[in-house]
Amino acid sequence: MTRIGLLSDTHGHWDDRYLEYFKDCDEVWHAGDIISEEIADRIQAVKPIRFVYGNADGYNMRLRFPKDWKFTLEGVTVWLTHIGGYPGHYSRDVYPFLRINPPRLFVCGHSHILKVMYDPNLKMLVLNPGAAGRYGQQTVSTLMRFTLDAGEIKDLQVIELR
Repeated sequence: MTRIGLLSDTHGHWDDRYLEYFKDCDEVWHAGDIISEEIADRIQAVKPIRFVYGNADGYNMRLRFPKDWKFTLEGVTVWLTHIGGYPGHYSRDVYPFLRINPPRLFVCGHSHILKVMYDPNLKMLVLNPGAAGRYGQQTVSTLMRFTLDAGEIKDLQVIELR
C-alpha cells in the first residue's frame, strides 16, 4: 500500500501546508509547472518524489525531470504528464498513445481545474489536482491524496487551501 500526495501548477509558490497535508504520504507527485527548483528540493528533502516538467518550466527543470513518467506502482499502471486533457478532450500529443495502451491511472495538470473523471472507453481514472499555486484563474488552491493498493486506487481526498 502506497499513499500518494498529488499537486500541480505551483508556479514557484510554496505553502507550508503542502508538507503538512502530505506528512502521511509515502510519495509526492507533481504534474508540472513547478518553476522553482527550491520547491522540488523542499519536498524531496522529506519525501520521495515523482515530478514531470510542464510548459512553463525552464531549462533546469527540464533537465531534472521528464516530460512524461510511465510506471507501475502497487499493481496500478500510471502515466504522469503535464498537458493531458480529460475524457473526450485529450491532448492530441497523448491521445494516440492512450488509445493503444491506456494506463489505469492518468494524471495531468496544466488546466488549473481540478478534475476526477473515469473514462469508460479507456477504462482509466483521470486525475488533475488543479493548481496548488497562486498563479492563474483559480480562486482556491487544491491538492489531492489517494492510496494505491493491490491494483486499486482508493481513499481519494481533495484538499482545498483557502
